[in-house]
Amino acid sequence: MSPLNVQMIVAGGSAGALDALSLMLLALPRDFAVPVAVVLHLHPGKPSYLPQVLATKCALRVKEAEDKEPLSPATVYIAPPNYHLLVERNRCFALSVDDPVLFSRPAIDVLFESAADALGATTLGVLLSGGNDDGARGLDRIARTGGITLVQSPESAAVPTMPEAALRRNSVHRVLSPADLGTFLAQLDRSSRLPSEGP
Repeated sequence: MSPLNVQMIVAGGSAGALDALSLMLLALPRDFAVPVAVVLHLHPGKPSYLPQVLATKCALRVKEAEDKEPLSPATVYIAPPNYHLLVERNRCFALSVDDPVLFSRPAIDVLFESAADALGATTLGVLLSGGNDDGARGLDRIARTGGITLVQSPESAAVPTMPEAALRRNSVHRVLSPADLGTFLAQLDRSSRLPSEGP
């Protein structure tokens, strides 16, 4: 694979994804240079405690994304409940109350597709455990714009529907366990090339 220049990581999941996301983020160092944006399917009428929960499980700053907020390194941004989270070409976030996608707002496809459109081949997408097809189309968009696509291995997922839906599209570069996803991402700071599959 060609030299890698990742400027944005987008990750999404639903049922069973919190544990996988926690393991993945645990591997990232405090000075990790790439911003991470996350969509997990949330109940629209309840406050989210994801930033507080994840902040205890990783070294990075974790916060809820705000409208027009610029991307910063060493930060994990969480989509707020009942808002779609988008990435704009000026490297800022946007929040939207457009209709749900696949019954979800925030929707993973919305984040993934907007990041691919805004940042192209510098986008890396990660799809985790979940119970519907949200994220598969967006991951495909990332691949088609030259970005890198990773999925949690279905056998390690509490609910494998999401990873399996992405794999059916044949646009996934790597299939990894949550811990290996974290190892892969941590290597991005140390190498300008895609980490190798073997020793």
